[in-house]
Amino acid sequence: MEWANQLCENRQFGSKMTDSKYFTTTKKGEIFELKAELNSDKKEKKKEAVKKVIASMTVGKDVSALFPDVVNCMQTDNLELKKLVYLYLMNYAKSQPDMAIMAVNTFVKDCEDPNPLIRALAVRTMGCIRVDKITEYLCEPLRKCLKDEDPYVRKTAAVCVAKLHDINAQLVEDQGFLDTLKDLISDSNPMVVANAVAALSEIAESHPNSNLLDLNPQSINKLLTALNECTEWGQIFILDCLANYAPRDDRESQSICERVTPRLSHANSAVVLSAVKVLMKFMEMLPKDLDYYGTLLKKLAPPLVTLLSAEPELQYVALRNINLIVQKRPEILKHEMKVFFVKYNDPIYVKLEKLDIMIRLASQANIAQVLAELKEYATEVDVDFVRKAVRAIGRCAIKVEQSAERCVSTLLDLIQTKVNYVVQEAIVVIKDIFRKYPNKYESVIATLCENLDSLDEPEARAAMIWIVGEYAERIDNADELLESFLEGFHDESTQVQLQLLTAIVKLFLKKPTETQELVQQVLSLATQDSDNPDLRDRGYIYWRLLSTDPVAAKEVVLAEKPLISEETDLIEPTLLEELICHIGTLASVYHKPPSAFVEGSRGVMHKRLPARTGSGESTESPDVGTIAGGSGTETAPSIIPSQGDLLGDLLNLDLAPPTTTGPPPPTSGMQMGGMDLLGGGLDSLLGGDIGGSAAMGAGFGAVPAVMPASLNAPMGGGLGDLFDLGGGVGMPLGAYIPPKTVWLPAMKAKGLEISGTFARRAGVIQMELTLTNKAMSVMTDFAIQFNRNSFGLAPAGPLQVLSPLSPNQTIEVSLPLSTVGPVMKMEPLNNLQVAVKNNIDVFYFSCQYPISMLFVEDGKMERQVFLATWKDIPNENESQFQIKDCHLNSDAASNKLQASNIFTIAKRTVEGQDMLYMSIKLSNGIWVLAELRVQTGNPNYTISVKCRAPEVSQCVFQCCEAVLKN
Repeated sequence: MEWANQLCENRQFGSKMTDSKYFTTTKKGEIFELKAELNSDKKEKKKEAVKKVIASMTVGKDVSALFPDVVNCMQTDNLELKKLVYLYLMNYAKSQPDMAIMAVNTFVKDCEDPNPLIRALAVRTMGCIRVDKITEYLCEPLRKCLKDEDPYVRKTAAVCVAKLHDINAQLVEDQGFLDTLKDLISDSNPMVVANAVAALSEIAESHPNSNLLDLNPQSINKLLTALNECTEWGQIFILDCLANYAPRDDRESQSICERVTPRLSHANSAVVLSAVKVLMKFMEMLPKDLDYYGTLLKKLAPPLVTLLSAEPELQYVALRNINLIVQKRPEILKHEMKVFFVKYNDPIYVKLEKLDIMIRLASQANIAQVLAELKEYATEVDVDFVRKAVRAIGRCAIKVEQSAERCVSTLLDLIQTKVNYVVQEAIVVIKDIFRKYPNKYESVIATLCENLDSLDEPEARAAMIWIVGEYAERIDNADELLESFLEGFHDESTQVQLQLLTAIVKLFLKKPTETQELVQQVLSLATQDSDNPDLRDRGYIYWRLLSTDPVAAKEVVLAEKPLISEETDLIEPTLLEELICHIGTLASVYHKPPSAFVEGSRGVMHKRLPARTGSGESTESPDVGTIAGGSGTETAPSIIPSQGDLLGDLLNLDLAPPTTTGPPPPTSGMQMGGMDLLGGGLDSLLGGDIGGSAAMGAGFGAVPAVMPASLNAPMGGGLGDLFDLGGGVGMPLGAYIPPKTVWLPAMKAKGLEISGTFARRAGVIQMELTLTNKAMSVMTDFAIQFNRNSFGLAPAGPLQVLSPLSPNQTIEVSLPLSTVGPVMKMEPLNNLQVAVKNNIDVFYFSCQYPISMLFVEDGKMERQVFLATWKDIPNENESQFQIKDCHLNSDAASNKLQASNIFTIAKRTVEGQDMLYMSIKLSNGIWVLAELRVQTGNPNYTISVKCRAPEVSQCVFQCCEAVLKN
């Protein structure tokens, strides 16, 4: 509290030895006595009385009844007494607003006092009295103080503007105080500049869209000049302000970096971190081949190392920030590994952070040092630290391939210690090493099996079971080992039960004759005796797989495992960029953006690092990468590729944002019901050119002698009449978009409700989602993934939910889709299985997309090609449907259908019946031909659909019906 801070300041007045007496009195009738003393004629007695009042107020007694008497004491020349009265005023003005007005005249008078300390004190107190009635009276005194000749008064007035803006923003803007504040940035006194920057930054945070800090090269130059002369906290304000500036080019970036670099040697760690933040941000714009870039990297290391010699609490904050810096630029501290070695007297929170950074800095050059250190840590007494140290050895093996063998032998040495929790952690990390380096270190399995009985933690038991199941063919008594776990199946945790189920199924597929009883036993336990839906569902999937198609089961369950990632706990790149912009703040300690923990409108602005210029490199931001099959020159290798089978997707859904770059899968893989949708279809018919050009028709020779049944009616003027498109096919209307429906009700998704629909706009398929939070907690970290589906639909980018979803909040999100994902025929054909993840859980739902989303814009066939194709498709592939209660004429129907990329090739009229001949091309190259019969006065239409993949016909009919009726 402001008044409490001032109370501490006041101790410089009067004797420190005697002030304690004011806090010891407990007399009754004290208020009455104080009232008399406050009205005394003697100045000393009056001052003593005010001190007693402040002491009572400080310990929580209510002395508001003395308000008028204390206010009367304001009329004094004694600075100590005036300070005490102002303290009292700040505390009680809000509860006594009518009485507080009495003090206004004194404020106004004090603002013109010859003593600058009194002028500053008056303006400072005015800013702290949060009473609307008083604020309007304070504008004139504040205006004078902002232009005061004394810099101490001006700097105090600058902060007062920010406080007044918090009480009444409109008043501050109307009175022109913001412009005056901007002028103070050019002030000759560095402390005035610093306070003006701090005040404008504070105001700008509560109004993110206002351009208050209009930074330009001239104002930046003034700030950098002031930086050298102001106090440490003034330097922090200016550095934070500089961090928000976007330099014009790499030359300006270098100039700012050169002038900020001296701050790295400041004694105050907050100044150092603020300087690091500015340099980290502006380094983005420097070309990496620049000499200065390398110099700057070297200069950044010593100050960060120095921060680690402070108190443990400061060390922790420094380590959390270093963790971010190392993830962004590991080269800064790559030679400083030793400073992160743990000291015996470090608190556990410092030890764990140091361990994390050691792993991030581990490389082939220093791995021997790191491993020796980690092995030492594994013999410590602190259990949590030992566990983390053992895990760290495993992470080193995965990160530095050359060290894997040494890491495995270190882990085996640790297992030989027979210390229970060490053994268990070692087994968990060895499982990961097996995943990273298959068929390399399996010789240690025998040693692991010896320690089976000592495992009592679910994660270690699950890891051991996975190892036994995965390498069952190498373990002679694998069935006995797994059977020993099965005895207490219902007492195990879900994690162990699921792993045991999978391991026994693997064992059965490898040794079917010996383990039939065992697999039946586990399937029975999982499906009939279990209440856990995950376990039951997995049991049923395995049961059905094994009973219907053992070959498919083998392909699914014993599929080759993808390699695991080196760094599994790296912060997502866009979040890392934002956190780098918040170095030295709480966000850098929590490793969360401010919007995740700051309530209200403040701190919600998302900051980003500037784009690199000068060297022609692309930025390191993933947002600039190619999306949806863009032509990026290089795509990052996917360490964990998408699962190759339907069950793999369902059971092992990887919810990282999808990468859909690169060429679409080959058409030979696009199987539906055992039939190639393109096999010998139109591309062979049209000579491999599906463009629909006139040249295509020329390859068919004469028009077929036998016309399709629906074209056999008298033709009048022959082909010219049949394909006369002058019958009024008008301009296309807007494409039909189905109304949104609820796909995932809140009761099934822990409060998250998802409604949605699909739209096609400018050739791009969009999944339009409405997310509503009906829970009591904030939802963040949204991601989405699709299962394999009939047409390869997949997200073309991450689900962009930029701000946290608060309780009762609803947001609209549009997700672009591509059609180059993995393909598998679904039932129904247009079914889409979706998984949505947030910070609470992963939720699954199914929805059906209208197949019209897949109708492409170049789906209009040439007339000759249409005739030849209709004849070429077998008659048994033709389906006929009725569209009832449709009251459109043929031209209106044609316009509506064309808006959804269902193109009319020809129209003819026979005996009052209009016939429209239409073509559709799907995104995967399938062509669909249709004939629509419209009888004048009859609301029922007939539509005939012909296609090489007849499964599509029903969906096309439903789509045409929906378009025509809506």
